[in-house]
Amino acid sequence: MTKVHPNALSAKLPRAVAPTASGEAAALTVWRKSLLFHGEGFTVFDAKGNLVFRVDNYGSASRGEIVLMDAAGKPLLTIRRKKLSLGDHWLIYEGEEAANPRFAVKKHVNFISSRSLAHVTPRSSAAKSCLAYEVEGSYSRRCCAVYDERRRQLAQVKRKQTAAGVAFGNDVFHLIVEPGFDSAFAMGIVILLEQMFGPRGSLLKV
Repeated sequence: MTKVHPNALSAKLPRAVAPTASGEAAALTVWRKSLLFHGEGFTVFDAKGNLVFRVDNYGSASRGEIVLMDAAGKPLLTIRRKKLSLGDHWLIYEGEEAANPRFAVKKHVNFISSRSLAHVTPRSSAAKSCLAYEVEGSYSRRCCAVYDERRRQLAQVKRKQTAAGVAFGNDVFHLIVEPGFDSAFAMGIVILLEQMFGPRGSLLKV
């Protein structure tokens, strides 16, 4: 099997850093695989092959939540399904907080053909200064993007190829995050797209 990244097993695990307001877009490689044996989740590398994010949904699955961690295992975001709601409706919390969600994410439901996948709206007082976001495209084809209310593209999921031009399967893909957009939050949206549209079912076992 072609290596996803040469530094994937590096002993030195730097903490993930959100992109700044200036600079180039962050090109992340997302691997639909947990670092834990028999676990479910994601492993995310930066352009240099360093581990930046991980989702190891082994113990947390029984609690009905998904935790996005940095390379050192520090919880960055916790994702929980909204209780007593119709359809796929999720809440994103800071760290491991259980109150005051930052964002709500709802799967777009429309029987008429539409490119929209999900709607993201701010919930907390800190997040209300942010814009609402729309996710459009096809996650199953690994070709979708996050847009703000002004139709600016902030993050993009796209297929990844080897240096020889051979495409990886759907388990390995690119997440391109534009400057100024939080890469952890972008990865949180990817986790929810997997919950909503992933062919192998939910990461949660509830």
